[in-house]
Amino acid sequence: MSLFRNIIITALIALAAALLFQHQLRDTATTAIEFAKNYTSIDSLFSLAAQTDKLVDSNHPNQDQHPASHLFATEMSTQRAIRKVILAIEQSEGAGARVRRSIGTPQLRNFSPFLMLDHFSIKPGAGFPDHPHRGQETITYLLEGGVDHEDFAGNKGSLSAGDLQFMTAGRGIVHAEMPRQNPDGSANIGLQLWVDLPTELKACEPRYRDLRASEIPVVDVDDSKVTVKVISGQSHGIDSVKDLAYTPVWILDITIRPGGKISQPLPKNWNAFAYTLEGEVIVGNDGQSRVVEQYNNIVFEQEGDVVNFSVDAGASQPARLALIAGTPLDQPIVQYGPFVLNSKEDVAKALYDYQSHANGFERAKNWESEIGKSMRG
Repeated sequence: MSLFRNIIITALIALAAALLFQHQLRDTATTAIEFAKNYTSIDSLFSLAAQTDKLVDSNHPNQDQHPASHLFATEMSTQRAIRKVILAIEQSEGAGARVRRSIGTPQLRNFSPFLMLDHFSIKPGAGFPDHPHRGQETITYLLEGGVDHEDFAGNKGSLSAGDLQFMTAGRGIVHAEMPRQNPDGSANIGLQLWVDLPTELKACEPRYRDLRASEIPVVDVDDSKVTVKVISGQSHGIDSVKDLAYTPVWILDITIRPGGKISQPLPKNWNAFAYTLEGEVIVGNDGQSRVVEQYNNIVFEQEGDVVNFSVDAGASQPARLALIAGTPLDQPIVQYGPFVLNSKEDVAKALYDYQSHANGFERAKNWESEIGKSMRG
């Protein structure tokens, strides 16, 4: 019976996808199914729980909240070891955008609660036109340029360099993310992180929280040879714990100048990684160090209290990295493109709901974004 049920579910998903493709082909060249294909791994339709690098302690509660007190590195702190280093290879994504993806590939399918990390570059004429989401949160951190946003509920907004947007898709949302046309024709560059939602929140109402660059506290470390933008979390006496994401996440933007070093505490049992945006950084100390170059994602083991970074005094440029940590969720992950649920049945339902404009997607019927017009011809 189990095999028969799986065959039926797979057939329903295929049928729903076919109907979705047929419908969108009539209305617009940019379809949810094309978007799903872009975000589905090349070797498998589904990202199943069996393929997930969750690193969850069985005695660990489903949601660890932010630490009650500030964390400091001490002589007793234990350094986290490197689990793996992943080079993010540039690839095409969306409609003409270029991304370097280091989470959400066969090398690192999922790293709970993290589903995907893209370092994107969007030039004029490219972007991410109308597409759906269900079951996850997205965090967009704009590094250069500007990006406009619009959704089927009438929400509109813009991000400038240094700003962040936290979007909870919940039960369903359809939106567009399009770059501004910079006067010099330069690309709009940033990071987008997908974070899983706890099962009990996957059907919540969509919401947004914007964080402006001017609102982000900054702390200098090691005689100002290191600067940390504390987007969310704690660092060297600065606490920046805001109601930004349902799943607790720390995000630190760290710049290390030649000769600088930093020892950064992390919450116990959280999964953590560091993506190198610029330069090369020395990870670790005490004879357990490794030099990591630009565009690499450093994935840490779960055991340990701190991570250590430094830049050689003779380096020609500073290093910049995004250090991100989050509480792992002890739950299955089944992903089909922009739909992230807990079972194949849930995915089939998401496809059906999107096609039939039901259960969260009612406002998608006949909706087209203004900012995506240029991509529709």
